[in-house]
Amino acid sequence: MEETISLKEIAEVIKKRLAFILTFILGAAFIAAILSYFVLTPEYQSSSQFIVNQTQQEEDQFTQSDLRTNVEIINTYNVIISSPAILTPVIDELGLDLTTNQLADKINVSSEEDSQVVTVTATDEDPVQAVNIANTTVEIFQEEIPSIMNVDNVAVLTQAELSENPSPVAPNPILNIAIGIVLGAMFGVGIAFLLEYLDNTIKTEQDVSKELNVPVLGVISHVDEDDIRGLQQGNTEQTETTGRRGLNGAKKTV
Repeated sequence: MEETISLKEIAEVIKKRLAFILTFILGAAFIAAILSYFVLTPEYQSSSQFIVNQTQQEEDQFTQSDLRTNVEIINTYNVIISSPAILTPVIDELGLDLTTNQLADKINVSSEEDSQVVTVTATDEDPVQAVNIANTTVEIFQEEIPSIMNVDNVAVLTQAELSENPSPVAPNPILNIAIGIVLGAMFGVGIAFLLEYLDNTIKTEQDVSKELNVPVLGVISHVDEDDIRGLQQGNTEQTETTGRRGLNGAKKTV
């Protein structure tokens, strides 16, 4: 038999285990902050751009077909830039202790749609190294592409430069903390409902009627020792008060 749960019951479960859920949220946010500020290594990015042109013709003019060809060939250039033919000389030039695959992971090549401009972005833990990788990759690509494809249509547009106060692009503490809060809330609420579902103890009159399918005739309240002491103390004070009233009445009668 399928069971349904109402919004009111959901709200009651959340209210009942709110402290438990908040613990998850704060714990996840705290862990995200620790990882972002003290564990994860900051990474810096730097970009260099080049433009793809046709080799200068005698009439010194470019047709629409030439421009379309340049845009199409950029996809090929993107693959060549990340190949060992380019990255191996970059490693040798900079003296990097990396393999070509590791260096390829640090480089991202992109271009806008229908644009002849290609952006080479390098990411590294050292901002200076990121600048060197981006600039050296573009320079070596410009030197090697004539021998690889027998063309000379690459010109450096802008070089990567090191700013005075470089800011890391990763990790992003605010974003990580926000993600931690969301995940903590999801896990907290999920576990809270799981605990509520697994809790099969009988606590209320409704639970008795639901489980046994019989009406509730009466309820016996739980009395602990503090209640008994309070009741005894109240009875003692009441007896003493009654006794005083009786003595006062007797004196007046005499």
